[in-house]
Amino acid sequence: MRWSFVFVVLAATVGCAEDDPSIPFTGHWVVSGSGTTASLRGLHIVDADVAWASGSGGTFLRTVDGGGDWKIGSVPGAEALDFRDVYAWDRNRALVLSAGLPARVYRTDDSGETWRLTYDNETPGVFFNAVSFWDPERGIAVGDPIDGRFLLIRTGDGGRTWDELPLESRPEALEGEANFAASGTCMTVSGSDTVWFGTGGPAARVFRSTDAGSSWTVAETPIRSGQSSQGVFSVFFADEQRGVAVGGDYLDEPNSTATAAVTVDGGATWTTAETPPSGFRECVVAVSYATPRVLIAVGPSGTDLSENGGLTWKPIAEGHFHSVGFSADGATGIAVGMDGLDGTWRFPAE
Repeated sequence: MRWSFVFVVLAATVGCAEDDPSIPFTGHWVVSGSGTTASLRGLHIVDADVAWASGSGGTFLRTVDGGGDWKIGSVPGAEALDFRDVYAWDRNRALVLSAGLPARVYRTDDSGETWRLTYDNETPGVFFNAVSFWDPERGIAVGDPIDGRFLLIRTGDGGRTWDELPLESRPEALEGEANFAASGTCMTVSGSDTVWFGTGGPAARVFRSTDAGSSWTVAETPIRSGQSSQGVFSVFFADEQRGVAVGGDYLDEPNSTATAAVTVDGGATWTTAETPPSGFRECVVAVSYATPRVLIAVGPSGTDLSENGGLTWKPIAEGHFHSVGFSADGATGIAVGMDGLDGTWRFPAE
């Protein structure tokens, strides 16, 4: 049985469009039990009705009513895997990406009734963190370094087959540098060929490619780093120039020091947010495609909102979420977290 209650009612009133700051963004999280105890980190909002989520125990979830009810299942033979990211095309077609060994990708074309294994890697040390798609056919996934270079795989047929990028196309990592599979958003794409991913450990860096991963540049960010628990956990770009990165230290959750940075030159340079999120943050997204500078970031200590592309932030809600997403039109907002926790953003009644 699905149950729900109002976890917190802290509203934010901010501009909902860059050219019309008079339209308020208000509401609160309604937190619910999704019906599973899996730790949920993967989340993809397809539209106002359809969303998919994924997590530990080979678990996947699907809703077709904007988060009201969830279909829950596990991928046969993958019960020991942790699906840290999910990508979906519609209510029928989706794929899940596992972290850890073995690294696998499964795809379904029948709403999760059956799944097909499309990638399997049992190389020692393999650990995938995120997958993103430029269009319905072309996608890319990033994994932690193997032999000193980040592992990257690409697909040109909607995830039915995958190719590993050649060694010379994989960017070099610093000793101890890696990605974070906290929310499936340490990587993001834009346009037809641009992709970014963030890292942590000895440095908090963002890598950028403008040719679908064939070559890379890298820039340091001022986000907290130096320990294996610190760095960039999530990146979002409103376009190919303006972006934001969030993170911090997952072992020091309430600490707001250097938890966000912004760029206006495609990630070539980064500056510290003037007012950072109120703690460690695992995921940052826009509240709609029409308002790419109105952002929400979630983490163990709550939810923060920015109305200026990540330059300044303010807390708007509590709740322990790993990942968050909004539909393109901003009508539906969903967040997921530990022990099957899920939340839907409740807008005030008109």
